[in-house]
Amino acid sequence: MTDAAELRTRTRALLAAHPPAETDRTDFLEARFDAGLAWVHYPVGLGGLDAARSLQAVVDTELEAAGAPDNDPRRIGIGLGMAAPTILAYGTEEQKRRFLRPLWVGEEVWCQLFSEPGAGSDLAALGTRAVRDGDHWVVDGQKVWTSSAHLARWAILIARTDPDAPKHRGITYFLCDMTDPGVEVRPLRQITGEAEFNEVFLTGVRIPDAHRLGSVGDGWKVARTTLMNERVSIGGMRLPREGGMIGPVARTWRDRPELRTHDLHQRLLTLWVDAEVARLTGERLRQQLAAGQPGPEGSGMKLAFARLNQEISGLEVELRGEEGLLYDDWTMRRPELVDFTGRDAGYRYLRSKGNSIEGGTSEVLLNIVAERVLGLPAEPRNDKDVAWKDLAR
Repeated sequence: MTDAAELRTRTRALLAAHPPAETDRTDFLEARFDAGLAWVHYPVGLGGLDAARSLQAVVDTELEAAGAPDNDPRRIGIGLGMAAPTILAYGTEEQKRRFLRPLWVGEEVWCQLFSEPGAGSDLAALGTRAVRDGDHWVVDGQKVWTSSAHLARWAILIARTDPDAPKHRGITYFLCDMTDPGVEVRPLRQITGEAEFNEVFLTGVRIPDAHRLGSVGDGWKVARTTLMNERVSIGGMRLPREGGMIGPVARTWRDRPELRTHDLHQRLLTLWVDAEVARLTGERLRQQLAAGQPGPEGSGMKLAFARLNQEISGLEVELRGEEGLLYDDWTMRRPELVDFTGRDAGYRYLRSKGNSIEGGTSEVLLNIVAERVLGLPAEPRNDKDVAWKDLAR
């Protein structure tokens, strides 16, 4: 078993062979991947060393102290947090070797083609069709709320391959090249003024069967792995104390005593404690992940993330008074990432409204927590054994 001492030795050898100050950023990241120091819990040859997931911090600490570049994880979060673990779990050896290295290095950005105008919370009702044509699948349909589609080279895609099967059993999972003919990306402008999201139209897109992930008809099973990892990556990110949304509010409270009131003080104390509890719960969740696959606990973390962001940003606007109503820039932009803490209070307040929708609505996640964590009876579902083509739409 690889231990912390061996990881430090390997990391220092990487730094000696590829000094960060003298090595091209991409070259360094590729060397790090090849040394098994990208994600140490992945298999040997795929960026890892089959080590304990918790030991990643040993590598990261050594590299940070040496000033080594990172792979800009916020920009490639969909690839790292959703595509990679799904490819690792269900991909062929050829797929793993083709996609994981450029994904981790950041040479290829990924997006997620799941939600549709008529299949959001009820994702399994999706209607995008994939029809077999020899060694390819021909895909037609529309996807929506697609983050980073304007930047992405690849997408994880689920499509209907058997309309005669019940909705959960007639879906197949694909890896879609966003540069292929028939893929059209259109911006969706948000309340913030930006177009961080997109809608994607697929017209006669030909996907090789070699880019199918998992068996035909098993797409919902594969997608659940993606969704569980998505909720962990959104709600369970590692933060220092007073990291995330609570940080700017706490700094304003300390620096601007003239804004303080008793009521705001009580609310800030409550939210500070809630944020710290959520942070420590996230640490415990990551320790559980080190021993296996993500479970429904990630849904609870994502629920807390959305609620806290919205309540904290609302408090910040109230604390700042008239200043809280200001907004820095309504320009239509297509950003590469979401920057909650690098913008003003107005942006945080508006952008946090989407936290209870993206990555699974809070209502859907409440059902997941109720059924899979608390063991409560499932809601009646009358369409489970009805062919998708016979469902009312």
